[in-house]
Amino acid sequence: MTTHLILQTSSILGNLIEHAAAISSANSIHHINSCAARLIDVDPASREEIMQWAASNRVDTAFINEYKPLSEMKVLAMDMDSTLINIECIDEIADMAGRKQQVSAITEAAMRGEIKDFAESLRRRVALLEGVPATALEKVYKERLRLNPGAEKLVQGAQKAGLKVLLVSGGFTFFTERLQARLGLDEIHANTLEIENGLLTGRVLGDIVDGQAKANFLKALAEKENALPEQCIAMGDGANDLIMMGNAAYSVAYRAKPVVQAQAAFSINYSGLDAVLNYFKHEA
Repeated sequence: MTTHLILQTSSILGNLIEHAAAISSANSIHHINSCAARLIDVDPASREEIMQWAASNRVDTAFINEYKPLSEMKVLAMDMDSTLINIECIDEIADMAGRKQQVSAITEAAMRGEIKDFAESLRRRVALLEGVPATALEKVYKERLRLNPGAEKLVQGAQKAGLKVLLVSGGFTFFTERLQARLGLDEIHANTLEIENGLLTGRVLGDIVDGQAKANFLKALAEKENALPEQCIAMGDGANDLIMMGNAAYSVAYRAKPVVQAQAAFSINYSGLDAVLNYFKHEA
């Protein structure tokens, strides 16, 4: 089996490609672009040394045993907060009410996996939003929410290849609905904040989208699309994404907490979201 090594960085790779080729005993080099390259027929035993080299040079790596066209994949599932977008929306809503420190402390603990019951952690955080004007949601969306680098290119590239793109979030429908309209996402799932008289009540309506729910939504879409786990990509950054990511052969930790990077098949720490596209053959 031929092992391929994908190298990617936020700047120009330059001579780094030759360094990696020497360490990995690559037979040949394919330049994808100035920031990405594929080393062909590398020695799998070089993985540990390559990982150390990559960390010191701020290079994202991916060892690929089956280098296939993206069109052979069927589903791309993504988390929203700190994956597709640059913020944790609940923390920014809390900031509008001067409660960010309290809320973000719980968010961080949950994302690191220190709080095992995500639903309970969400209820605790949402309760701290009681009395916040609903207009704060629009303010967060317009003033603070930004797509992470490569987001649009990733979604467009995936859909062009025939994949269905799923956004599944422990965050809120206010934001997922706007992102669906903006990016043309195929399916979205998130939590609904209760609003009464223009104010947040501090409660969530209906069942909470936790880690297991995220996995269930991915599995349901995969079943609908007749997709095997080998045909699914799942991306996330926090511990509540791990069950979902476990249902995809291409599990990608995006600038993720250590617990997530340790369990994901691939990690992206320096490149944009669209780095995922380079795990696959570029079709003419």
